[in-house]
Parts: sequence; C-alpha cells; structure tokens
Amino acid sequence: MRIIFLPDTWTIGLCFLVWTVFQVGAALVCLALPNRFFNPEKFIFRAHCFEQEGRIYEHYFRVKHWKYLLPDGGAVWKKRGFRKRKIDDFSKEYLNQFLIESARGELSHWLAILPFWAFGFFTPPIVPWLMLIYALLINIPCIMAQRYNRPRVKHILNLLIKKGNKESDG
Repeated sequence: MRIIFLPDTWTIGLCFLVWTVFQVGAALVCLALPNRFFNPEKFIFRAHCFEQEGRIYEHYFRVKHWKYLLPDGGAVWKKRGFRKRKIDDFSKEYLNQFLIESARGELSHWLAILPFWAFGFFTPPIVPWLMLIYALLINIPCIMAQRYNRPRVKHILNLLIKKGNKESDG
C-alpha cells in the first residue's frame, strides 16, 4: 500500500538507491555470518533429487554456456571476498572453502530477492510486481550457477578424499 508520494523522478531515483542498499545489505549480512552457517550439507544448500546433482541446470538452462557472464561478487569484497569464477587450487581446504562461499553467495542472492515488497510503500501498485520480476531475473541466474557448481566441486573433493584414503591405505 503506497503511503509515500514523491515526484516521479524522485521515485525512480529512490528505486535505484533502495535496490543498491538491499543488494549490498544482503551481501554484507552474509559476509558477517560465520562459515559454519554455510555448511553445504544443510538442507537449503545441498543438491536435491530433482536437481540431479546440478545436471538439471545444464540440461534445461544451459548454465555452462552463460555462467561466465555473471559478475563475481567475491572480487568486490577485497578482504572478505572469495572469487568463484574458476577454481584456483585443488587442495581439500580450498575446495571446502569454495563450497562454503558458494552457499554464502547463494543465500545472499535469495536474501536480495525478498525485499521487493518494500517498493509498495512509495510506488504505484504495479511497481512491486515489476520489482519482483527484476529481482528474480537478476538473482535467479546467480543462484542457479551456485547450485550447478556446488555438486561438481563436491564431486572433485570426494575424488581427492578417496585418492587420499587409497594412498594412506596403500
């Protein structure tokens, strides 16, 4: 329900400002949370049966062909950021951190979608619905990329663990 009435130019400017605050705020909240919160085995982050270990994102959405176009938010946060565009190291520690940061990135994009309704306070009634569409278009590709990558990285990590176990047994 619209309760704030501003001139159109102010309303448009406020929309840009509010989205920036929401996007950055979601990222900062997730950066502030400890790593244990982003356990890739938790229900919200693990691959579910319908995702077929991430293959659904490649088969139906062709993620592999466009994910390189997505921005890497880890590059923005110099000290706390973790780049996920490519795997730089195949150590168990790095891959475990990659899984954690992938979950962190996914949650930040889910959180960035939620406040679309706030635009209803200062825009015409159709605008919050347009903002929901915008939020989904901007954030869902990033979420899909994380959910596509995580099972693949987990598979690599499991292979390393099995290899390490065989070497210690043999």
